[in-house]
Amino acid sequence: VGPTGVGKTFLIKLIAEKLCVPFVKADATKFSETGYVGGDVEDLVRELVAEADGDIELAQHGIIYIDEIDKIASSTANTTGPDVSRSGVQRNLLKLMEHTEVDLRSPHDISSQMESVIQMQRTGKAERKKVSTGNVLFVVSGAFSGLEEIIGRRLNRGAMGFRLSEAQGESDGEGENTDLLKHLRSEDLIEYGFESEFIGRLPVTAVLSSLECGDLLEILRSPRCSVILSKKRDFRAYGIDVDFTDDALSLLAQSAYEERTGARGLVSAVERVLLAYECKLPSVDIDSFTVTAEVVDQPEEELQSLLLEGSLHTFVRKFRESHNLGLSFDDDAVLLVKDMAVESGEMPLQLCERLLADYGHGLKLLEFEEFEITAEVLRDPSQSLNDLIKSLYHGQT
Repeated sequence: VGPTGVGKTFLIKLIAEKLCVPFVKADATKFSETGYVGGDVEDLVRELVAEADGDIELAQHGIIYIDEIDKIASSTANTTGPDVSRSGVQRNLLKLMEHTEVDLRSPHDISSQMESVIQMQRTGKAERKKVSTGNVLFVVSGAFSGLEEIIGRRLNRGAMGFRLSEAQGESDGEGENTDLLKHLRSEDLIEYGFESEFIGRLPVTAVLSSLECGDLLEILRSPRCSVILSKKRDFRAYGIDVDFTDDALSLLAQSAYEERTGARGLVSAVERVLLAYECKLPSVDIDSFTVTAEVVDQPEEELQSLLLEGSLHTFVRKFRESHNLGLSFDDDAVLLVKDMAVESGEMPLQLCERLLADYGHGLKLLEFEEFEITAEVLRDPSQSLNDLIKSLYHGQT
């Protein structure tokens, strides 16, 4: 039992990997009672054999994990017709969770039946392979929305005097839901909508607490964090190396925590900040950048600054390629270029190409190999170039 994004599926999948056993995961909502449209629960066992590459013995010690189990709790509002996707599925799961055998060939699978017919024609007998579920571990999970209310009512009914205050005290504050779920009993699940026989096959209950902001930050700091690694991989495909400061990770964790979707909120928080960067940075000359707290706080402003800087680098590179001449900008010139670009609505590349159009041939004529652009040059580039030519000409004379 645990809220969304807390890591229920990941936990069980990790256990299966450590034990080196096949693992099959499915959502309970896709199944229906046998004979109706929808998945058959016995298909889970057949998928287990497929995950074990046909090794039936290994499959018989695998793990079947069924998520969203709370969605098949019987609805008290359903008073007409059979509840084929809820109580019917519970009854079908009962058969699997007991020590039973499942035919490897599905009676509803045409290809399986044709394979059986071909085998019978060849050998004269039909071999029926079966899979035993006696040693298969069944794990079911869900968020169980509304279960806390059932537990709370039971605790209040059974509590008197000081004990009532104690029970209420446990459910106050931020950890209200988790504190109540710690008192979970089978009778609560039965009242929630599960059949007693079904709950009886699930003797062990584990309650997972919600992930706090510190937990999400720890995930982001992990060197194996898939969210950060995948984002770095995305940028590296464009030749851009990305790094994250610890302050930036803290802000991303806080943003994800406010989503209230557990670890899934990390993806939303990172994408919300960096999606525009991934779309626009490949168009300018930037081979690395660092995600800082300022980037997380003001992503649009920082992106614009990076684009201006990258566009300026692109101009310098193209200038060298065209004129075989190194060009650089001092700090004051860089700030002025950015201000002029914002004011004119141009990128520094287009702005500098317009302002310094004559500098390629002019500087080459004067036999420069390197030249530094200053703020004074940018304010009046034509006059600056003319003054430069005059001073050098008079000096040579």
